[in-house]
Amino acid sequence: MPRRAQASPEHDALRPSPQVRKCLLSDNMRILSVGGTGTLGTAVGETLRARGHELLTVGRKSGDFQADMTDPTEVGRVFDEAGPLDAVVSAAGSVPYKRLTEMTPEDYLSAYRGKVAGQIELVRQGTSRIAARGSFTLITGVLSREPIVTGSAAALANGAVESFVLAAALEIAPQRINAVSPTVFTESLDQYGDFFPGYPPVPLAEAAQAYVRSVEGGETGKIFRLPV
Repeated sequence: MPRRAQASPEHDALRPSPQVRKCLLSDNMRILSVGGTGTLGTAVGETLRARGHELLTVGRKSGDFQADMTDPTEVGRVFDEAGPLDAVVSAAGSVPYKRLTEMTPEDYLSAYRGKVAGQIELVRQGTSRIAARGSFTLITGVLSREPIVTGSAAALANGAVESFVLAAALEIAPQRINAVSPTVFTESLDQYGDFFPGYPPVPLAEAAQAYVRSVEGGETGKIFRLPV
């Protein structure tokens, strides 16, 4: 019977280790979740906790930290109190919905402050607060590419965040940054479905998996558009 060839050390080195971590950085990250007590934030938190990560939630009136995350001073306070972090995920942002002819300059500034400026500030201050190979995951939305009537401010804000993600990815490496851009959530159709006629909805669980992909993977400068 022919002898079975012995595997070389080089060949063994190519075999995947049975103990390889499923995450790029760590299997038990400390993650700051802004908007973590809201509808999307809760789903994201449950999914990440189930995968072994520690979640620190931020909300205006609830969560581990209460803060107005559109205020740069408040953002800095939250980072100071949170301590060492591996990642930041954002599931928060507010914009006004009005017809264009009813919009005021303040409405557009409100959209910028409510969804753009706060998320930018998370990254601007966060680069010196999270791990060297940590990540940021921001939230945008379908209206940047498929707008609706009354959605001009939301389209502006979502597009601004997505452009920021592409630009920031060039500068913060090896830290990473991505955005999740869902359509209306299946669980919110009763409340918001009439604003998105004919739009395919996305389940919260699917949106949460996009956050997992961003936090645990190696991609950067990506916009994860949902549904796929």
